[in-house]
Amino acid sequence: MKVVEIAKDIYSVGVRDWNVRNFHGYLTQKGTSYNAYLIMDEKVTLIDSVKAPFSQELLERISQVIEPSKIDYVISNHVEMDHSGAMPYLMKHLTNAVIVCSAAAEKEHKMHFDTSGWKFQTVKTGDTLSIGRRSLSFLMTPMVHWPDNMVTYCPEDKILFSNDAFGQHLASSELFDDELSLDLILAEAKKYYANIVMPYSSQVVATLKAASSLDIRMIAPSHGLIWRKNLPAILECYTKWSRSETVKKAVIVFDSMWGSTEKIAYAIRHAFEAKGYSYKFFDLKSNHISDVITDCLDAEFICVGSPTLNKNIMPSVAAMMTYIQGLICKGKKGILFGSYGWAPINMKVMQRFFDESGIETFASYNLNFVPKNEDLKKITEDLSAKL
Repeated sequence: MKVVEIAKDIYSVGVRDWNVRNFHGYLTQKGTSYNAYLIMDEKVTLIDSVKAPFSQELLERISQVIEPSKIDYVISNHVEMDHSGAMPYLMKHLTNAVIVCSAAAEKEHKMHFDTSGWKFQTVKTGDTLSIGRRSLSFLMTPMVHWPDNMVTYCPEDKILFSNDAFGQHLASSELFDDELSLDLILAEAKKYYANIVMPYSSQVVATLKAASSLDIRMIAPSHGLIWRKNLPAILECYTKWSRSETVKKAVIVFDSMWGSTEKIAYAIRHAFEAKGYSYKFFDLKSNHISDVITDCLDAEFICVGSPTLNKNIMPSVAAMMTYIQGLICKGKKGILFGSYGWAPINMKVMQRFFDESGIETFASYNLNFVPKNEDLKKITEDLSAKL
């Protein structure tokens, strides 16, 4: 695969991972890319690395532009292994390179790898690095989404190398946002934000504020498509998502043993339909939790249902609620529902998850064994009245 010049003397040298389907619990049906960028200037600079299995491919792509040993700097915006895994292989060939990174990233490199012989230069917000005709400036973005994170800005080309921010897990032969469906790219950006960035939304707000003073014409993230045309669209989305803005929408998610909990789910759905809400309806037997949480990002209501099973709840629902806990869905309104035979423990278990997740319980419905039609009608009427 040939390298692509994204601006004069700046090349995309990263790789596509077409077949990855799981990214620490996040379902990546469309694969991903590990983007790296090579700047040809008086001081040749590589921005970020790739996942370890693609080390040789990265080196081959760099070699299409320059002999790797002539690289002077490696900017390491983030040490997570999808961006740094190739570093041990790479540094054997980049014999003259200095690694430029945050102080936290230097420590993390040394905890991940044998860095004997590696040269580091740490930077902080406001620092600049002259590489010839260009200068690179740095903005620390801790906890977006690791303590070491930073972004790199090139004012001469007005490019923000944003690492994980504004990324998408999306493998594509296309490179830029105007070469593929914008709806598709934004949908994958939303999924990425919901499943990876959402817990750090307050830090995203601070980062957006700090970056607002920069004159940006292109955003080059570490995953997915490069933003060169639709910057206002992705910036608007990040602003909404980081502020936890919601729309008139409910997410209804459940698992059911013999259909009783599923019947209640439909009764709840009918109430939202009657009140003009949009909704998403997920049976966990058929849907992955990372797709569910994507719709939870901008939903006003999260409705979770499970029967009692062995003095607990269905394992799929427990996994979903544990996932919600980690992603911090505070401020959402919650509805709990389910069914039981002789032990109505399900509601206590799910309520504990809601309490620990900061989700306010708006209503709850729990029925014994198989619900009758009049029971379901009462649920729809009661919830409709409350809405």
